Amino acid sequence: MHKKSLLTLFIFFSFTLCAFCIEELSKISLDEAIQIAIENSIDLQSEKLNVQIAKNNIKSANRLQNPSIDSGWMFGEAGSGNPHGIGATQVIELFKRKHRKKSAQASYEVSDETSKYKNFDLKMDVREAYINLVSAKSIVDSLEIEERSLLEINRLVKQRYKQGKASETDVIQSDISINHIKTQLNTARTNIMAARFQFNSVMDTDPIYDSSVESFEDDNAFEKLHTPSPKLTVPPFNDILALAEHNRYDLKIAQKEIEVAKNNLKIETSKRVPDLEVGAGYLFQPVGMNDSGRFLSGAYTNVSLVNMPIFYNYSPEIKNAKLEIEKAELKYAAAQNNAFANLSSAYEKLLNAKVNLNYYTDSLIEDSRHMMLTSKKNYEQGKTDLTSLILIEQSYRSIILGYTSALAQYYSAWINFLREVDVENLDDLVSL
Repeated sequence: MHKKSLLTLFIFFSFTLCAFCIEELSKISLDEAIQIAIENSIDLQSEKLNVQIAKNNIKSANRLQNPSIDSGWMFGEAGSGNPHGIGATQVIELFKRKHRKKSAQASYEVSDETSKYKNFDLKMDVREAYINLVSAKSIVDSLEIEERSLLEINRLVKQRYKQGKASETDVIQSDISINHIKTQLNTARTNIMAARFQFNSVMDTDPIYDSSVESFEDDNAFEKLHTPSPKLTVPPFNDILALAEHNRYDLKIAQKEIEVAKNNLKIETSKRVPDLEVGAGYLFQPVGMNDSGRFLSGAYTNVSLVNMPIFYNYSPEIKNAKLEIEKAELKYAAAQNNAFANLSSAYEKLLNAKVNLNYYTDSLIEDSRHMMLTSKKNYEQGKTDLTSLILIEQSYRSIILGYTSALAQYYSAWINFLREVDVENLDDLVSL
């Protein structure tokens, strides 16, 4: 009796824990997921700090040199006839500050564009993880529909077996089909858990969130997933290319890095220009320290050229700065080539995904569904055998799963397309 009570309590607490976990799993929309990811992202917080640091560096680059306070005091016989003095010296940089400031400003713009790119990339990552989760759910949904279809076939087979119209082999074959789809369902449900963990990982959260969209077949699924209908006409490639050249963060960053390198060359070259050192101060001779027998005072000023490039003219730094410009220009050219290649690939994949998806929705799904219903009816009436029905059902299942895969590929192709154009929504494309 005691063991039974413990077992009952264990089962009760297990179900209670499971129910608690289910209740704690909050379902959120795609917009909510993006907002949570932005608020939680450590990388974005770090990038914001980098932007602030770069902004402070502009002020640092534009700084004036601090002055020096000078003083001279004579003691003993050395002070006889020589003045004491106190004054200040200021180094005035020539043709240097403006180049430092421009370089720091360009570096700030690089940091700012990098921060914007990280923000954009995170949003795309969340969208991709969200769609992968919905895709995993959609596969389970499709398999569950097929499981119900197989259970109906199994019911028909057993009914006909009782009537002596079907063999025991038919029953075994039907049972095998059900067991087979159950294994597929088990794998598919595990994939949902993996996709959910990945979804929460992208948002930097514990696995407590789930997608509010349960299937690609949900009403307004395209709208909820920020994706246009596959019937939409995609703008011509040249228009897309022009938009990408204007929007892509990698091109903007590479262009700004060229500016940084050019300004760094000006900084190194300006080091060959000497700086001015200007000094001024107050001089005096106390009574008894001069022949006049009275207190004498006056002022002084001096100007010097300092840091003259006589022994070292900064040639290695200037050569390296020129090489850095070449590297930056090569990087920009490579970014342009990669942008064109990646955009071309993403554009073609999107068009292909649209064609495949429309092919499923326009005819393939409806035709295969009609064929499946007809085959069931024929089997029930004894016009066809079970093997033919099972083969048709497997073909239909393959088409349904293919349709789900085509939907997933279309959503993924759309996100990849947005990544290559560097826009977040359809409005920027439709405005073309």
